[in-house]
Amino acid sequence: MDPRLTVGARIPIKWVTLFVVIGVILPFFMDGYTTFQATLVMIYAIAILGLNLLTGFNGQFSLGHSAFYAIGAYTAAILYFHYGWPVYATIPVGGIVCFVAGFLFGLPALRLEGLYLALATFALGIAIPQILKSSHLEELTGGVQGLDVFRPAVPEMLPLTMDQWWYLIVFVIMLFMFWVAWNLINSRTGRAMMAIRDNSIAAKSMGVSTSLYKSLTFGVSAFYTGVAGSLSAIIIEFVAPDSFTFQLSILLFIGMVVGGTGSIWGALFGGLFILIIPNFAEEISTGLSYAIFGIILILIIYVMPSGFTGLVNLIRTKIRGRIGTTG
Repeated sequence: MDPRLTVGARIPIKWVTLFVVIGVILPFFMDGYTTFQATLVMIYAIAILGLNLLTGFNGQFSLGHSAFYAIGAYTAAILYFHYGWPVYATIPVGGIVCFVAGFLFGLPALRLEGLYLALATFALGIAIPQILKSSHLEELTGGVQGLDVFRPAVPEMLPLTMDQWWYLIVFVIMLFMFWVAWNLINSRTGRAMMAIRDNSIAAKSMGVSTSLYKSLTFGVSAFYTGVAGSLSAIIIEFVAPDSFTFQLSILLFIGMVVGGTGSIWGALFGGLFILIIPNFAEEISTGLSYAIFGIILILIIYVMPSGFTGLVNLIRTKIRGRIGTTG
């Protein structure tokens, strides 16, 4: 996909304003459960955007981002459960811890590319849930029983329900994270990231420090996923190792591809897809849910080989071409 179609082009301010307005008023027209589901979609979108920064914009494959999602979630849960931190303060800390973990993991991973890097991240995603279950860390992590996280009450001066309040908090965080990603990709750093993705040898010959940018991108990607994990722990109010299996990594990867690799705002559609479609497949047939999910995924990839944003850009280009021909 041409990154200029999804990154370089400026989105008209009227569309951004419309999106923000709709996003703010939406929870007041939904019931509590639907608001909760919409909040999860935004959390997944943040995690998918983090993975897209690594894979879509820097060309590093990861099949283990569930590990960073788990680290962020457990950081928030441990700080709250054992040390009494306010849940609001645990969100950035979860991201920072994951940034450090991602950066350190990215250093030895510099020697790996393609399938070998994917295999290394796969091993990380498999290992973290087992480590969290370890008896040596049970006092800290709660072992297989997990830890409880309780959301604080809504400020008394606000006429909001708990689900509405946290929807709005996550919505603001998501907007901020998307804005930061947009500015990052459209900066010199972003151009260096994409140069490494397109041709690392050429980028290095032009003076780009590939090792530094790869490690930093891994850290930033993990930061986004860690923030999403922290928010997930708070919204669900519980963490357990079995919530962060390899299946979560696969779902995040699927969400990135379906939303559009190399796309920022496509992460929202990817988050919507990985929340709704598995549940939809489960409702059709419990025993054949994976088969139904696979069929749906194949059909979507066939219809949208470049992801949702690629389809939107294709339709927009054709409309403009017809308007130009008519004119």
